[in-house]
Amino acid sequence: MAKPLLIVNGLSVGFGQSKVVDEINFEIRPGETFALVGESGSGKSITALSVLRLLPNNALMQASGVVLQDRDLLEIPEIEFCKLRGRRIGLIFQDPMSSLNPVMTIGEQIAEVLNIHFQLAKDEVRQRVLELIKQVEIPEPERRINEYPHQLSGGQRQRVMIAIALAGEPDLLIADEPTTALDVTIQAQILALLKNLQQQTGMALWLISHDLALVSNIADRIAVMQKGKIVETADTGEFFRQAKHPYSLKLLAALPKMESCLDRVAQAKRPLLKVEDFKVYYPIRKGIFKRVVGHVKAVDGVDFELHAGTTLALVGESGCGKTSMGKGLLNLIPSHAGRVLFDDVELTQLQGEALRQQRAAMQIVFQDPFAAMNPRMLVGDIIAEGLRALRPDTPRSLLQSRVAELLQQVDLPADAALRYPHEFSGGQRQRICIARALAVEPKLIICDEPTSALDVSVQAQIIALLKELQKQQGLSFLLITHNLGVVAEMADEVAVMYQGKIVEQGLVEQVLTQPRHAYTKTLLAAVPKLQSTRKQ
Repeated sequence: MAKPLLIVNGLSVGFGQSKVVDEINFEIRPGETFALVGESGSGKSITALSVLRLLPNNALMQASGVVLQDRDLLEIPEIEFCKLRGRRIGLIFQDPMSSLNPVMTIGEQIAEVLNIHFQLAKDEVRQRVLELIKQVEIPEPERRINEYPHQLSGGQRQRVMIAIALAGEPDLLIADEPTTALDVTIQAQILALLKNLQQQTGMALWLISHDLALVSNIADRIAVMQKGKIVETADTGEFFRQAKHPYSLKLLAALPKMESCLDRVAQAKRPLLKVEDFKVYYPIRKGIFKRVVGHVKAVDGVDFELHAGTTLALVGESGCGKTSMGKGLLNLIPSHAGRVLFDDVELTQLQGEALRQQRAAMQIVFQDPFAAMNPRMLVGDIIAEGLRALRPDTPRSLLQSRVAELLQQVDLPADAALRYPHEFSGGQRQRICIARALAVEPKLIICDEPTSALDVSVQAQIIALLKELQKQQGLSFLLITHNLGVVAEMADEVAVMYQGKIVEQGLVEQVLTQPRHAYTKTLLAAVPKLQSTRKQ
């Protein structure tokens, strides 16, 4: 067996009286893929930052040793460690947009690593940058080298982050949730790219993730982290055949299963929402007078029906028009053409007070719950805001009792009403947004990627909550998502959207098990499948 590349012994990290990493031990071997998995707040990212000595000043770190190829990283002076960081160990962050400098071209940002760690001439630096852009499979390197981060898609920005990390030719590459915010097809491309680059360079890959299905397809060994401790470590095949720790079993049980859509009985119900030839176009303006020279056809002639008390899933990649569809249906953005009939009322013809009153029956839960709430308002006021706007005569005592009732419905304590959004976890914040949507007793809730940023166990809780609310109150859901596992768990019908059009729709079991359109087949092929056995 090869000598370990990285050995971590007795690592602990605390902030004040709180210990977020608690005496953990692990090792990473040369050329292997090691996955550190667990929920948000378990200490995964702090562990990686500790190894790189990038912790905040108020963090207290202790360890028996953090050894990279016989060198204890904790004993190296900071000025010397700067030469090692990015050269021997590379790091890919979760959110490329916040990690990249918006005022530097991607070529300049990749070149920055080369200029720090290598003695290369200007022409050699440019040539190496072009090679790296090509290596991470970004098309047209000669053009892209001069573009800025905002000019690239999410998947392309993540590829730039990988290029920056590879520029130092590291022995160990740390990838911290590199695909969390990406569509399933882009996620599959990034993982295939990382695996291919690993085989080309022989580097070790340390993957930090909460997605067990994803790591089952790429990792050689897995360590499970809970509340600052590593509770189980095993080879991937052994772990998925016979996980031992209760927390590991809980994570595996929480994974959404594609098979859950089988044998779902379709019930004949009246159409609640009818959409006919619906279009949402965004104008393209150019010139000094900003004249309209064309349109981006975000939603281009869409037709579908959503039946009362059921869930219709709208799936597709980022940029296909899903969110524009949801906002357009609610008149949050203007539509270009088409009809929207909700309970036989034509919504596109409504204005002013009539539209405002109709919105009580149609609510939306946004993807990012923290951005969707006013950070200066108490949770109780946030939940009651819709009631105050639509029913201004409601007595204060009735508002308070309604807020308490809603908090109970979404499994939050009554005292949550007197706290602020930042005091809650991501899953709890999403529950608050669901409570706010329920406050005005809607018939339809549009859920725009309600679980995409959540851990698998929290995601399972939100799915269970929405299904229970639907059962109790007869709610209808338009579920906007790119996660086909969530679709299988929740939806009765599914519509597949591609480049502004619906290319396939039908009962969820039929679409997920017998897809007809090539794009639907591509989406299904890209879904990470839980591998119970792997060759080691």
